[in-house]
Amino acid sequence: MSRNTAADAPWWARAARPARPVAPVAPMVRAAIGMALALAAGVLTHRVDLGVFAGLGAMHATMNDRVEPVRLRARRIVTAVGASALGMLVGSALQHGGAGGPALGAALTVTAFVSGALSATGPRGSAAGLLLLVSAALGSGMPLPHPWWAGAPMMAAGAALVLLLGPPPRRRRPPAADPATRALAAAYDALGRMLADLGTPRGAASRRLLTDRLNQLQDVLPPTHHPHPGQEMYRAALAATEAATGLLWARRPVPPEVAAVPGRLARAVERGGGEVAVPGWAPDTPSRRALDAALRAAAGTVAGRTAAPGTAPVPPPEPWRLRVRLVSPAAARYGARLALCVAAGAAVTAAMPLSRSYWVPMTIAFVLKPDLGSVFLRAVSRSVGTVLGVAVTAAVLAPAPGPWALVAIAALCVALLPYATAAHYGLNTVVMTPMALVLLQLGGQDGAAGFWPRVLDTALASAIVLLLGYLLWPERPRHRIEPRLVAATTALKAYLGSVARPDGSHQDDSRQDNPHQNGSRQNGAPPDPAPHAAPHDDRHHAEVWLRRTAYRALADARAEVERALAEPPPAGRPAAEWLPATAALERLSGAVAAFAAQRRYGGRVPDPVEVERVGRALDALTAAARAHRPPTGAAARPTRPHDPARSALGRAADELDALLADGS
Repeated sequence: MSRNTAADAPWWARAARPARPVAPVAPMVRAAIGMALALAAGVLTHRVDLGVFAGLGAMHATMNDRVEPVRLRARRIVTAVGASALGMLVGSALQHGGAGGPALGAALTVTAFVSGALSATGPRGSAAGLLLLVSAALGSGMPLPHPWWAGAPMMAAGAALVLLLGPPPRRRRPPAADPATRALAAAYDALGRMLADLGTPRGAASRRLLTDRLNQLQDVLPPTHHPHPGQEMYRAALAATEAATGLLWARRPVPPEVAAVPGRLARAVERGGGEVAVPGWAPDTPSRRALDAALRAAAGTVAGRTAAPGTAPVPPPEPWRLRVRLVSPAAARYGARLALCVAAGAAVTAAMPLSRSYWVPMTIAFVLKPDLGSVFLRAVSRSVGTVLGVAVTAAVLAPAPGPWALVAIAALCVALLPYATAAHYGLNTVVMTPMALVLLQLGGQDGAAGFWPRVLDTALASAIVLLLGYLLWPERPRHRIEPRLVAATTALKAYLGSVARPDGSHQDDSRQDNPHQNGSRQNGAPPDPAPHAAPHDDRHHAEVWLRRTAYRALADARAEVERALAEPPPAGRPAAEWLPATAALERLSGAVAAFAAQRRYGGRVPDPVEVERVGRALDALTAAARAHRPPTGAAARPTRPHDPARSALGRAADELDALLADGS
């Protein structure tokens, strides 16, 4: 069975390897200024206790600060810090009411269940659920300010500083300053990279990068009732992506001057528009003709002339989605898993004389986050990072610096937090630990000698998570991988069904845009307004978003497989077993894109029997995932370009049948 090179690397190498993100300068500057202002106000007014809570709010806002449009950034920060302030109010009320022992443990266990259920609703819910439990644990043990409830509003005030330091919601701004514009340019750059890598071993990695960039662009675009120039350009990018994906599957390279077009589109987008010449290159296959048509449509949208062919706006979110997810089995399982670990942590802290008992449930909340990566890796990284962080803090604070020096240290640490978080969870802990300890010392709770017990607290919390939330918990990596594979196969089958549905518009497209027309466009002359555009009917609109849903589901499945590959044996074995199927589904998405190009641009239309073969293979993969049976066959990846005279789905069906064959 052919293996992906990612599966061959040792698990510990994948786990320890940090990313190399670009430093997010704007969030780093906002974080430092917000923390410094919050703590400085406390020092100047002789209310350092309130300043510490404001600093916590600034830190929690920084943890959720992103380079994105003002509307999305504000919603993300307000949701997360609102949950954090609520948790602080709950914890403070428990401490003020004298709750201790079993009562406090029970209250934190209930909060943990709610936190876990909320975390299962999506990225914003995950951030809110985490901070709800973290702040409840902190509020139950930290010295309370006067009045006792003031901690929660002060956290909101500190977060407001970070929020207000962001870019103002101006109607007119340079195009390159708009996060959606930057995301669109990044998507076109990724498209250009994939076109340059067609027919090379780098093609699959470039396709995944392009999918990630399109996902980010989709997330930052405003809703359709807020007009934005990026909407039309995004739709054009989707059409170009489908055509390029079909070429990647067919192993058909394009001339370098054509591969350079998306890069020029990206630069034009950053300038706010302009003409971009598409060379006349006489494409000779359906997929190449599809790419030529899509690039010309994209050039038209960047120049402000035409709309993208056959695209539709983002569908509105489903009502009651949050309510459904909150009561879903996945939410209940994660809530129970987190509650069990917090209950065990409460029992341990009640039985042991720990000086800061809230550190244990707080650490459990940070470590037990399956949606943020390997639980095993987070537990180990948290322990090692805490040791390093405490050592650094003890060395820095040994001379007993004054309050202003502590303010400067906290501001420096929080400024490093956005980069450290993107690089590696262990580095995140190395940065966050000194910041938390400095805030504790500012509040008069601990000196340098009192920092080392935090290592014991962290080790206890990590051990609880590893034992109850990882080793003994019935969920395994395959239980996270297989549902995502089922979602991917279901989405791909729906996309295939939409493309294969009889529709006269496809034949119209092939007549309107042929190789002779394309070859006659010399010197990058602008095309007529969208001569190749398919009718904007509901059916084709649905196809566009079925394709986007399928690509996104495949990206989620691949990410879960890669995450599980970082688990130590034997937990990572199911990920390696499912990796060939994931790669086969990714190639199938390209085959369906090539099939769509064949139908629209004059290629051979597959027989219904071939469509049914692929559908049966997808059903078999779905059944195998639900039955926890990874396919054992060997699907050899083609090394030669696809013959356009042959059905794209026919070759895809052969690959899937080989994968599903019994390899024993």
